[in-house]
Amino acid sequence: MSNNFSDRVLFWFETHGRKHLPWQQGVTAYRVWVSEIMLQQTQVATVIPYYERFMKRFPGVEQLAAAPMDEVLHHWSGLGYYARARNLHRAAKQVCAEHGGVFPRDMADLQSLPGIGRSTAAAILSLAAGQRQTILDGNVKRVLARYFAEPGWPGRSAVMKRLWELAESLTPEQNVAAYNQAMMDLGAGVCTRAKPDCSHCPLSDDCTALRLGQQQDFPGRKPKKSLPQRAVRMLLVRDSAGTVLLERRPPAGVWGGLWCLPELSTDTDPLGWCTDRLQQPAVLGRTLAPRRHTFSHFHLDIEPVEILLKQPGCGVLEGDQRLWYNPRQPEAVGLAAPVARLLEEIADQ
Repeated sequence: MSNNFSDRVLFWFETHGRKHLPWQQGVTAYRVWVSEIMLQQTQVATVIPYYERFMKRFPGVEQLAAAPMDEVLHHWSGLGYYARARNLHRAAKQVCAEHGGVFPRDMADLQSLPGIGRSTAAAILSLAAGQRQTILDGNVKRVLARYFAEPGWPGRSAVMKRLWELAESLTPEQNVAAYNQAMMDLGAGVCTRAKPDCSHCPLSDDCTALRLGQQQDFPGRKPKKSLPQRAVRMLLVRDSAGTVLLERRPPAGVWGGLWCLPELSTDTDPLGWCTDRLQQPAVLGRTLAPRRHTFSHFHLDIEPVEILLKQPGCGVLEGDQRLWYNPRQPEAVGLAAPVARLLEEIADQ
């Protein structure tokens, strides 16, 4: 079955596969690595403009390693899952410090780098170095789970173990780069989550889920649980020059390392906070619409509060963890997505 399976996938790829994506041009381990990290949890159409801007600024691992974290996060702003960017930066430094700026060609060495797991390492080595390595990203899991009607949610270790075994058995000895790209393309464009296009799938003749009419049952869904809710006040503290106070988040956790607005609990008086922290007279500004930002593990309900200082704020709370930011002349710093949107709103007003 293995040869027949891979032959059909490769034949389909010749005509229907994607061969003109930015990271498929001038292929290097660095370019593949950055694309693979960006594509985690993010669709290709969203990634392409980010990838192109990122490559223009950081064309190689040395430039990425030498860049300030703020600039890396700035080029990542809006892509979400910011731990990916922090790990990217750390891994670039490690490649330069421990491997002379050359990506290792050994699976174990690659997986020792921050943010690189088994499938990502396999993608780098197969797509950039032609090694026979097996990948198992979300798209490939879906193709295999449907083809074999493999039950269970892939987040469970026993299900994942079985999918890895199937993926390993099907990976061909030759043309592995094309095969791995084909499997990702097949899952992304044909064997899609919501409406699989089975009539154009090269595996439809003996796909078990299709034969059973149960494509939507595979792969198994993650057990549902309601997301908890949290509520905060975000303070848009503006001084007489129109600059806004930002604070850098701790390196780990939500929005780690990004610049954000000061946050208070919803029962804390914003003007009292300003008196205590800024030692300046302040008044409430405009009312801005509340909004919700949803993370993978909770909803964050945001109440924006504009605070107007009567004096310049530059001398208040100075330090490398605080910044007076001019929304009309934005700096190249990493901003959390809802913060960036709020700053755009007040810049237009």
